[in-house]
Amino acid sequence: GIITPSGLHFERHHQGWWDIDPTKHRLMIHGQVKAPRVFTMDELLRLPSVSRIHFIECGANSGMEWNNVAVPTVQYTHGMISCSEFTGVKLSTLLDLVGLDKGKAAYILAEGADGSSMTRTIAMDRALDDVIVAWAMNGEMLRPENGYPLRLVVPGVQGVSWVKYLRRLEVGENKFYAKDEVLHYVDMMPNGIHRQFTSIQEVKSVVTSPSGGQLMLDKGYHNVTGLAWSGRGKITRVDVSVDGGRNWRQARIEGPTHSKALTRFNIDWVWQGEPAILQSRATDEMGHVQPKMNQLRAVRGTRSIYHNNAIQSWKIADTGEVSNVQIY
Repeated sequence: GIITPSGLHFERHHQGWWDIDPTKHRLMIHGQVKAPRVFTMDELLRLPSVSRIHFIECGANSGMEWNNVAVPTVQYTHGMISCSEFTGVKLSTLLDLVGLDKGKAAYILAEGADGSSMTRTIAMDRALDDVIVAWAMNGEMLRPENGYPLRLVVPGVQGVSWVKYLRRLEVGENKFYAKDEVLHYVDMMPNGIHRQFTSIQEVKSVVTSPSGGQLMLDKGYHNVTGLAWSGRGKITRVDVSVDGGRNWRQARIEGPTHSKALTRFNIDWVWQGEPAILQSRATDEMGHVQPKMNQLRAVRGTRSIYHNNAIQSWKIADTGEVSNVQIY
């Protein structure tokens, strides 16, 4: 499927997770607004809510692949991603209540109550689009490790911007240049310049079975399956190759297909026992196509950590053993 059970949701913490009393937690919205306000949890829970399915991916997911580190399994290469149903109030609803100063309101600074007071800049057009201030995930209240009692849900954007333990939203005229968006979560380009505010998680996919560390038990029919996603919308097509990208066949997309959510794909394959290299290549509704590693490195160089959406390759030996390789 496409939903990650809450107990298996990946975790990334900035100085730990926090056990917060919801009766004492507050969300303040201030800055370039007409009526700054502090919300209690009870007040937020009484507002109109939405429930939507979205993926959340760490910007460093697949980061080790930049440096030719052949980690063994798909859990290591792509494990920092999950997909859940999030429930909460649309950020646009809250901004309507406080009244934006439309002449000056261009960005929002989101701040968490964790040990690092994680802060991230969110552009106003995105804030007014599909961002949610969420209190529930997969039909239950958020768990402490996932940001209880409140977290920001910013569909399509790297997970660090999904600020957990959300306590403050400041509306401003300019980007806030917080520590974790000018020194960290930036991309080192070939010319040595940092590319900043690169939040979008671009179109990406991976074959999950067969994949690294697994063993093909016998020749004959196999179902090749995997996941695809894009921070720019819906997945419209996934192609699969069994010969390292020389030939491609279109896979079946197994519904449902949501915007900015994981999408499952399958394709039939008869393995004759010969060596093979499995790859998947996703296309999203904006027309973006997942690149090969050499195409990505031609633009981004080799010194990056974040935002690797290159095609993943799995080598199948004649013994049936599956391992991680890179094809240029």
